[in-house]
Amino acid sequence: MSVDVTVIILTKDEESNLPYALENVVGWAREVFVLDSGSTDRTCEIAESMGARVFYNRFENYAKQRNHALQELPIQTGWVFFLDADEYLTEELKQEILETLPHTTHNGFNLKRRFYFMGRWIRHGGYYPVEILRLFRSGMGEVKREINEHVEVEGQVGDLKNDFVDHNRKGLFAWIEKHNRYSEMEATHLLELEQDDAQPSHQLHARLFGSQAETKQWIRQNIWNPMLPPLVRPFMYYFYRYITRAGFLDGREGFIYHFLQGLWFPFLIDAKYIQKKRSQQEMNKNEQEQERTQPRFKRRNLP
Repeated sequence: MSVDVTVIILTKDEESNLPYALENVVGWAREVFVLDSGSTDRTCEIAESMGARVFYNRFENYAKQRNHALQELPIQTGWVFFLDADEYLTEELKQEILETLPHTTHNGFNLKRRFYFMGRWIRHGGYYPVEILRLFRSGMGEVKREINEHVEVEGQVGDLKNDFVDHNRKGLFAWIEKHNRYSEMEATHLLELEQDDAQPSHQLHARLFGSQAETKQWIRQNIWNPMLPPLVRPFMYYFYRYITRAGFLDGREGFIYHFLQGLWFPFLIDAKYIQKKRSQQEMNKNEQEQERTQPRFKRRNLP
């Protein structure tokens, strides 16, 4: 028996991950859509062969790609589930969704993510459970924030008790390459926020006592960005995660992950932010110097 859900998976070169995700949801969900952004491997071939419908859209950022899926894809079900290509649902969660949706008055649900790194479940460092809103009624959700995007839903949001699993099979090189790209976007975003005090309309709402995502956004806007100095805050965050939140209990793989994601990644963001800010200042200085030294000619009327 299928559930009244359309699963949407964003892809680009995901042939190593996608078969596991599709095997997990094809047949369980009424529809499975793959929105690809130009894969050069067998991603689209695999998706079609396993029963998913494949669509294409040029990638700009994750929020725009997900919102394009919500607005342009032929969704006919009452519910939508955003699933990444490296994720799958536990059987307990699938059964819980099947039993919950026909009777609920909620418009969306937060789900608990169980994250694996180098084959190990990362349980500590504040990393489990991470609550993410992925399941919501059609027409009720909008995706905010360009990086680490979140869904905002109109109306009441509930919580499901079972997990979905994030288990990327691409390896460490791909993880570092992806986070290098993310750091570029995050650094640009930091510079944009500094130059414009107004909160962009695509930002997630920030509330200290809101959802987990809204609380993180409040901390980012009110403490992390304005109060903690660049290049210092990554070390403070790493100490908080690895020592205060007991990330050291995750063993060798956990040490690698908490070091890379909790220290190296935010440090790289800050370093790129400083570089971008300096380049911007130098460009502004050169423009001002050119304006100051540029000769001013008076226009004369010819006889």
